[in-house]
Amino acid sequence: MNPLDWAVLIATQVLIIAYGVWKTRKQSKNLQGYLLSDRDMNWFTIGLSIMATQASAITFLSTPGQAFGNGMGFIQFYFGLPIAMVILSITAVPIYHKLNVYTAYEYLENRFDLKTRSLGAALFLTQRGLAAGLSIYAPAIILSTVLGWNIYYLIVIIGIVVIAYTVFGGTKAVSQTQKQQMLVILIGMVAAGFILVSLLPKEVSVTDALSVAGAVGRLEVINLDFDVNNRYNVWSGIIGGLFLALSYFGTDQSQVQRYLTGKSIAQTRVGLLMNGMVKIPMQFLILLVGIFLFAFYQFYQPPIFFNTNKKTTFIQENPNKADSLKKIETLYSQNFEEKKNVIFEFLEAKKEAESKNIELDTMYASRIREFNFKNDELRNQATGIINNIEKGNDAEAKKLSNNDLDYAFINFVLDYLPIGLIGLLVSVMLSAAMSSASSELNALGSTTVIDIYKRSLVKDKEDEHYVKASKGFTMFWGIYAIFFAMLATQLDNLIQAVNILGSLFYGTILGIFLVAFYIKKVKSNAVFYAAIVSESLILCHYIFLKETFEIGFLWYNLIGCVMVIVLGILFQTFLKKKDIK
Repeated sequence: MNPLDWAVLIATQVLIIAYGVWKTRKQSKNLQGYLLSDRDMNWFTIGLSIMATQASAITFLSTPGQAFGNGMGFIQFYFGLPIAMVILSITAVPIYHKLNVYTAYEYLENRFDLKTRSLGAALFLTQRGLAAGLSIYAPAIILSTVLGWNIYYLIVIIGIVVIAYTVFGGTKAVSQTQKQQMLVILIGMVAAGFILVSLLPKEVSVTDALSVAGAVGRLEVINLDFDVNNRYNVWSGIIGGLFLALSYFGTDQSQVQRYLTGKSIAQTRVGLLMNGMVKIPMQFLILLVGIFLFAFYQFYQPPIFFNTNKKTTFIQENPNKADSLKKIETLYSQNFEEKKNVIFEFLEAKKEAESKNIELDTMYASRIREFNFKNDELRNQATGIINNIEKGNDAEAKKLSNNDLDYAFINFVLDYLPIGLIGLLVSVMLSAAMSSASSELNALGSTTVIDIYKRSLVKDKEDEHYVKASKGFTMFWGIYAIFFAMLATQLDNLIQAVNILGSLFYGTILGIFLVAFYIKKVKSNAVFYAAIVSESLILCHYIFLKETFEIGFLWYNLIGCVMVIVLGILFQTFLKKKDIK
């Protein structure tokens, strides 16, 4: 990057962190002050903190790549979220505030018993600890692309920075800095969208760019087909997405901790509803940036492999394979030029059809699709060579080719954005990474100390002891996340990976809480065993049977939740020994 970009990047990060340190300079040293910011946050801070926690670097790095490769359909994933915000505002928020809890899982002991509380906490710690690794891995991708450094070294460096920041500041520092981080994020993404549009060829309008994307199906937002094998349709979004959002925002401590800091029930409710109103438009705009990125690369040839540093390293280490890769790149360039000519023919035909008020010949869209299909085939072949995949293993090559799309947006930023704005966009992604990862580590530390350490291992100590323990557990989870981040290079598209990971656990956790809230006749032993069976079946299907009996991952949230409820009722009916509670 240019020195000006480095200046912008460093200045924004230093100012944000300095603001957080200044705002928390008089922070209370007791446990409530460190973990819940003395419960003094207003609705605006709560709303932005909730959004920033969810909007990690993965959102701004991977979501444009998701739209680039698969179109706008991913937006359906969020259709259930506003409904979830209303439900949680009515039900969960008053319960948590009335009980004056530190974590969501304390409620489970009040309703059931210690083992059920510990199980809920353990499921959260397992899932969120892994997700924190993805939050650290995403910015490592950015810096490895920018600097050309080894990604594993960067994972360690970023992890240490996030750990230090979180341990020092506690919950209040996390919440206060997230306001500025969200501001930087929104400014940067809007700027990127405008730049993308301005860089289109002069003869290509915004409408033309969207027409090209639409011709190959990238603008299909709504899919009304009910298909459990399809990851993204209206039904999986509203039903599966609703259950995922209920579990994530209602039972995941990384989110619950954000609104446990609220001054009142009213302030917390407005913060949640703000998130419900803003989240879908925000995600739509980020996906739209990915659509314009796709349109842009229909007129300017993209690299055959977006992770250019990995490709360069591969050629240096495998000169004997360089010729094979070059032949594929030659075919890739020829295919691109032929496709571009057809696209301009398509735009001319479109204008003529509009002027004569006649239907446009569908032949053009079919031809563009054929060229894009050939484009994807050549990308898969190049990916196979670069990743040393055995010939014939097309599925693995396609998976890694999709993974490479995580680099598409950052590649554009580095190649085409003006000096200064590059630093801002890199700062956007690092801000998102810091805000999300710090929230996750903060929640992991607080859950471990409150629900396990303080409750079951070391009781009746002073607050100062538990504050130190919380910092120690935060460091532990940070190290855990660093190790998992090092394994994340083998995952599919990051935005999908993090949601798949959540869906494997959230259904079971939500089922426990729904039984606790609404089905009073089900007692502790019944719900505990129901949750164990449900989670075991979900994991067995995903690990061993997903290829045989394919299910879109969003449905895991509904299936896991329903299994806990149904099995809980059945176990309660047939248990011979009555529960204590």
